Amino acid sequence: MAQQDKRPVAGGQGAGASGNEWWRGAAIYQIYPRSFMDSNGDGIGDLAGITARLGHVAALGVDAIWISPFYTSPMADFGYDIADYCDVDPIFGNLADFDALVVRAKELGLKLIVDQVYAHTSDLHPWFVESRSSRENARADWYVWADPKPEGSPPSNWQSVFGGPSWRWDGRRGQYYLHNFLDRQPQLNVHNPKVQDALLDVARFWLDRGVSGFRIDALNFTMHDPELRDNPPAPDDGSLRTRSFDFQLQRYNQSHPDVVRFIERLQALIASYPDTFSLAEVGGREARREMQDYTRGRERLDSAYGFDFLYAPELTPALVAKALEPWGDAPDAGWPSWAFENHDAPRALSRWCASEDTDAFARLKMMLFLALRGNPIIYQGEELGLLQDEVPFELLQDPEAIANWPLTLSRDGVRTPMPWCELAAEGALVPGGFSNAQPWLPHSAVNLARAVDRQEGEAGSLLNLTRRLLMLRKDSAALRRGDCALVHVGEQVLVLRRRCEGETVYGIFNIGANAQDWPADLEEAGEVVATVNGGVPGQLGPFAALWLRA
Repeated sequence: MAQQDKRPVAGGQGAGASGNEWWRGAAIYQIYPRSFMDSNGDGIGDLAGITARLGHVAALGVDAIWISPFYTSPMADFGYDIADYCDVDPIFGNLADFDALVVRAKELGLKLIVDQVYAHTSDLHPWFVESRSSRENARADWYVWADPKPEGSPPSNWQSVFGGPSWRWDGRRGQYYLHNFLDRQPQLNVHNPKVQDALLDVARFWLDRGVSGFRIDALNFTMHDPELRDNPPAPDDGSLRTRSFDFQLQRYNQSHPDVVRFIERLQALIASYPDTFSLAEVGGREARREMQDYTRGRERLDSAYGFDFLYAPELTPALVAKALEPWGDAPDAGWPSWAFENHDAPRALSRWCASEDTDAFARLKMMLFLALRGNPIIYQGEELGLLQDEVPFELLQDPEAIANWPLTLSRDGVRTPMPWCELAAEGALVPGGFSNAQPWLPHSAVNLARAVDRQEGEAGSLLNLTRRLLMLRKDSAALRRGDCALVHVGEQVLVLRRRCEGETVYGIFNIGANAQDWPADLEEAGEVVATVNGGVPGQLGPFAALWLRA
């Protein structure tokens, strides 16, 4: 097929690369429960709503669902501030609703993954209520407390992700407590073995309840430098810095080397249950190194994903190559996962293409996404080609966007409800089919026009293309779990080679609005497995893409 293959970047024959691990190459669908489906008419999505609409997810051809937090919470950060790890917030239902969801997922052949948030809790969690009550109680050191400097200022210069100092004074203890995110999200002291034991008990609770694994939020924030050393300043690279967090290198407030020891304890528990999967979210300047550290060998997590694509202003061959290259073929190498969109990052189509190119680019993007070695994580609505919604200031819910308005792009714009039908359903006050009441965030007309019911009947819709591509990928050993080589990385054209069990598939992508020459060292013969935007062997029109079997 190709006369010269270049730059092998990722293999499939390392330790544990056999096909009997369901998660290796699995496609995962992320559900943000507040915005997926409302079953009780309060304008907020819930667990029963997920159960009711789970058939849509199964019909896509994915292998698993990941559900963002639904635990008891005051919702200061919409569920990522947990007040009870082992119960369901009444907004989302109850444990019986969760159990029904487990049953339905199993009926549909879907693995169920849930979020775990180990870096912090809500300030209303009973652990923190007790911890802040005195310096001598049983949980006094379950959170990160520190005395002020002699003049009363915070113990270090660390800054919160959401802006401002990451220390808050608490008069009851006469100390500061650490919060890497909102001040209502106090930092757990995961250095403490008792805290680790408690978190493992949480994981065990949900494993016993039938989940198949976890996506672990902000894992590299779980441990800090106990010496509380100041972070150094970050070099000014000329980019816009909207948060005080952006002015520092996060050397000491996160990513302590002992995180891997906790990971090994956690993975030992998860792996003791059959057919389970562990996935870490890892952000920051050292994310690539940490993702590999956290997934190296059987004793650590199965996979990790970072922010290679989530905030990238454009999609280029160079960006894809840079993301793929660290994942090599060493026997103890980890297995990557990828996300182009999620509940925290703007819709990719709104970042990566001009409005007039949206439909063509969406097709190209999906073909490229599903050709990458690793686990693709499809965010709800991505299969519809949803765009970033513009939520006016008076309707914003996102605390970060409100605090940094208008410089921070609101996370609310990617969290607007799933559009199930373009028009209002019978008995509903608003269109969209998400609820028969006013939803917690508004739909936009442009996304309502991309609703599920409208795309169901269109053979050429992105929804139906996504279904076809996922089925083709599932049936291809090369695309699901094969090795990967960067055959061609040009300014606009990217060629990947996937290979496994005697099958070789090339992915050829023109990531641009101008026609491009077929790569000179790439043969044109082969079976066309899939093609979009008029791509044929030897011709690469605007946004053309092909999967070609050699």
